[in-house]
Amino acid sequence: MRKIALITGINGQDGAYLAQFLLKKKYKVIGTHKSNKPNILKLKRLGIEKKVKLRKMDLGRLKDIQKIFNKYKINEVYNLASQSYIDKSFYDPIKTSDINAIGVLRLLETIRSKKYKIKFYQASSSEMFGNNKNYKQSETSRFDPQSPYAVSKLYGHFITKNYRESYNIFAVSGILFNHESPLRDKKFVTSKVIQGLIDIKNNKINKIKLGNINIKRDWGYSKEYVAQMWKMMQLKKPNDYIIATGKAHSLKKLINIATKNLGMKTKWKGSGSNLKLINKLNNKVIILSDKKFFRPSDVICTRGDISKAKKDLNWRPKTSFNQLVNILIMDYQKKN
Repeated sequence: MRKIALITGINGQDGAYLAQFLLKKKYKVIGTHKSNKPNILKLKRLGIEKKVKLRKMDLGRLKDIQKIFNKYKINEVYNLASQSYIDKSFYDPIKTSDINAIGVLRLLETIRSKKYKIKFYQASSSEMFGNNKNYKQSETSRFDPQSPYAVSKLYGHFITKNYRESYNIFAVSGILFNHESPLRDKKFVTSKVIQGLIDIKNNKINKIKLGNINIKRDWGYSKEYVAQMWKMMQLKKPNDYIIATGKAHSLKKLINIATKNLGMKTKWKGSGSNLKLINKLNNKVIILSDKKFFRPSDVICTRGDISKAKKDLNWRPKTSFNQLVNILIMDYQKKN
């Protein structure tokens, strides 16, 4: 019989890529969404919108969750749904916590109530480490969350571990560092920068306003990362793993790669919160730091230690940072 996988948040980049991956593995895929009219654009882009079963389910409502689990005999649950905007979590910490933290508990309680074994994957986040001073963050590094989003994710991470150890549930957490793709929402900074630069080049806009341009992130490719979620669920014993590239790059470097690949001649001026990117052709500012976009507290640098995933999952990132930026640029250029 075909295995049945439930993906919460299937309309996100990871959900769409994971659905595509599991369909190739001959799974029956059920994807949940919160709204009455789900956004299936990402599923359509991958050509799989008719191959998955879409069901409405709100992680804030236990009855919604129980209804899905009573209708299908689910084998694997991939919890990718969340309030995923860090900035928004400062403005709406209660809703963020209800979905990202208590929503995980509602899923785990539902799984615990079933008389058959259901495997559970929790999408944890590198944001949980915050400004950890280690050169690289491993599965045993100290957590130091810097936002309501990160705090809520930390609860989800620990409650997953607690249910694994207390109730013998096959439950794993994947601590994924920043990962991007052409399916990434425009509100995220990589999409904002690349789409913005293309629009500037095409004379559609004049400039882009960003927060801290000097932040460093361990950026990888979402399409590669979702395969590791599945691998974690196939292990004999459940455990938690960091999925990352092991390398950190600044937002400034991302901008430099993008402008070079777009054939734009630019130069930086100023420093810190006064940093500006100048277009050499007309000497106009096209990117600048705006204090309005700075967070109350921010993570300066993230870099994952992938030693454990290399050993147990045979994880090796295949897409370099330069290649990732090129993938995003080529995709956005096709749309313009």
